[in-house]
Amino acid sequence: MKKHLILVGLILLKFIIQYQLISPIYDLHRDEFLHLDQANHLAWGYLSVPPLTSWLSFLIKILGNSVFWIKFFPALFGALTILVVWKTIEELKGGLFALIFGTSCVIFSVLFRLNTLYQPNSFDVLSWTLIYYFIIKYLNSGHHKWLYFIAVTFALAFLNKYNIAFLILGLIPAIIAVPERKVLFNNKLYYSILIAFLIILPNLIWQYMNNFPALYHFKELAETQLVNVNRWSFIRSQFLFFFGTFPVIGFGLYALLCYPAFRKYRLFLLSFFITIGVFLFLKAKDYYAIGIYPIYFAFGSVYISTLLENKAERILKPLLIALPPIFFIPVYLLTFPNKSPQYIANHPEKYRKIGMLSWEDGKDHQLPQDFADMLGWRELAQKVDDIYGKIPDPQNTLILCDNYGQAGAINYYSKLGIRAVTFNADYINWFDFSHEFRNLIRIKNSWENQSEMNETAPYFVQSIRSDSITNKYAREYGTVIFTFINAKININKRVKNEVEQEQRQHMLPVK
Repeated sequence: MKKHLILVGLILLKFIIQYQLISPIYDLHRDEFLHLDQANHLAWGYLSVPPLTSWLSFLIKILGNSVFWIKFFPALFGALTILVVWKTIEELKGGLFALIFGTSCVIFSVLFRLNTLYQPNSFDVLSWTLIYYFIIKYLNSGHHKWLYFIAVTFALAFLNKYNIAFLILGLIPAIIAVPERKVLFNNKLYYSILIAFLIILPNLIWQYMNNFPALYHFKELAETQLVNVNRWSFIRSQFLFFFGTFPVIGFGLYALLCYPAFRKYRLFLLSFFITIGVFLFLKAKDYYAIGIYPIYFAFGSVYISTLLENKAERILKPLLIALPPIFFIPVYLLTFPNKSPQYIANHPEKYRKIGMLSWEDGKDHQLPQDFADMLGWRELAQKVDDIYGKIPDPQNTLILCDNYGQAGAINYYSKLGIRAVTFNADYINWFDFSHEFRNLIRIKNSWENQSEMNETAPYFVQSIRSDSITNKYAREYGTVIFTFINAKININKRVKNEVEQEQRQHMLPVK
């Protein structure tokens, strides 16, 4: 009973702190808008992510689409990760100290930051941890049901984010290298693989029917973002993710090598280094690897507890338990959007030294990229609403944006039920030409201000540069809102041709 009360208390603490990490100054993140909009276009796949996030978005929509529920699910997946680590420590025969210490290391870590945003990453980390836990259960019991649990978890993880493939790439060579390779001759393993395949088959069919857009997305990601990834920065980030508690992971890895009670789990030692090696080789983003670590806090905390068994050493236990929240304090002060943009811009040295100001373009900016991606969206939606309400025949107006953040933010924050679109990301498949457009509200990046007016104005009777985003800290600062009224051409035909060109460019079937 005591253990259960402590576990419940830790999970409640997780939820309470999670909801205090973002200042009300900030809007939702640009990626969150895209995921939420997928609820309005349910499918077995998307250009950006697999379908599971859209199912959660549909549930959030049913619940009212409020910020509370948007933030609830990543927090829930973080809490479940804590629960799985707790259960893993129990499976490894860890006592109360190991349970509290190990889960505290996970709670007061990068998971707080990861769980602030409604993205596939929170469920991804939960999936990694759960698969590792089921492997431990199988190694301890030999019961075939754990193979099926692993299969179903992998399938759901695959339908959430393809990043789970890295777990398999690290796991298979590790299994082959240890005596537990005998599982490869167990026919139940292949039945479980078949179950996983059947679960993910609809997504694979969708990929095939749409010319495998995931491959195009990976290629585009490698050319535009991963090319700027520095391998040393990747390694440095792994330590910063678990600032102050990373040595516990080191103890866990050492125990897998030298502690006799962990001999049967040695494949986890090999898997760790193989998986990290694959990430480094492919120049993956640093946060792709976060899912590896929670399970190693379980190994580390149990092993450390065995080193503190005499009376003198037990004095250290309360001190060790206090370390994760103590080390979390500077992390809380620097890595969460709980400070005003003005404060961050006025103290760049604090953020630059830990790499927070470096963006995907490889350059330093005023704010961390995620923070800048959470500003200016309400302003944009409000201004588009104002323009839309004054335009003649607003129901015949196309709202066309430059990127998915703009379109998704307008769709989420609009008070008039506006449905904006863009040639970017999944929106390329969401254009509706069922009625004739006569007007155009065009949202363009700041550097395209004059060129847009020169190119588009000749096709309309009236052309106005209506407004722009004025929040200088927003990534979208300077984004321009144009209004074009009474088209001289067939807008539907013109835009549909552009949509088809974009679909061909992305190797998508023209619809």
